Amino acid sequence: MGKKTKVAIAIAAASAAAWAGSKAIIKPQKREDKEVLHYGRPIVLAHRGGSRLAPEHTMPAFEKAHALGVDGFEIDIRLTKDEEIAVFHDETVDRTSDGTGSIKDFTLEELKELNFGYHFEDLDGQFPYREEKIEIVSLRELLEVFPNMYINIDIKDHPDTYEGSLMPSKLWRLIEEFDAYNRIVITSFYSEQVDRFNLYAQNRVALGAGENDVRKAFTAFTSQFGHLYHPKVDVFQIPPKHGMVSLDSPRFIAFLAKLNIPVHYWTIDDEDTMRSLIENGAKGIITDRPDIAVTVLQSVLEEQTEAE
Repeated sequence: MGKKTKVAIAIAAASAAAWAGSKAIIKPQKREDKEVLHYGRPIVLAHRGGSRLAPEHTMPAFEKAHALGVDGFEIDIRLTKDEEIAVFHDETVDRTSDGTGSIKDFTLEELKELNFGYHFEDLDGQFPYREEKIEIVSLRELLEVFPNMYINIDIKDHPDTYEGSLMPSKLWRLIEEFDAYNRIVITSFYSEQVDRFNLYAQNRVALGAGENDVRKAFTAFTSQFGHLYHPKVDVFQIPPKHGMVSLDSPRFIAFLAKLNIPVHYWTIDDEDTMRSLIENGAKGIITDRPDIAVTVLQSVLEEQTEAE
């Protein structure tokens, strides 16, 4: 046996011993229960209020989704010029309104003058809100109008911007004001924003996974050291696939479930995919078609009841 072979065998043996030792000593750390995530069944979250049924992030969308029986809303937020929190996705108003320019350059009052239903095209190819003035919604308004709804909030402002630097503290103060700790989930593409928010919240509000959190979890899941993974968040909201990587396998969902972390998938608008994800163990469907999702979930629950 050559020297290189002996070294390789020694390294492999040491690695196996380290793995076995860590497995015996270190136990996975579950996340504590958060009331907002304590459902006994999968849930439906209307993406931007249900953006295929009414203009996204507007009151007509939220009202329609609420009437359909969704469990909550998945929304995005940005800071305005006068430092109000607007329920909005894009950096600019161009795509959804009859105006142009960046959200950060408008006051909330100025934004209220635009029609955010102008470009909305319904399922029949019509533009039913073009002649109306559909206003932007502030987070304050949404919390007031729907005092009992689960609201999943995605911070969109980049942490390195002025708006992004202010958002975590302003968001926390608004949640405090409304005593909304147990009906909110805070997430962001930027894990740093979730961490900043939690400096104020101190785990009193449920946290969603950012890109770094998802990467760490999936790496742990596919390695032999999954038992060393200690999550910093309470829920994963992810697409079924990221590039060539499938994130919807029953085993990955079960890996997170053992850590008390439910998985919600976005943005799912067709019945077959909804059913498949629920069968795999998904605990939430985030959708632009809440009309389909609510019906599918009711059907699945009825089928499960009949089978018992």
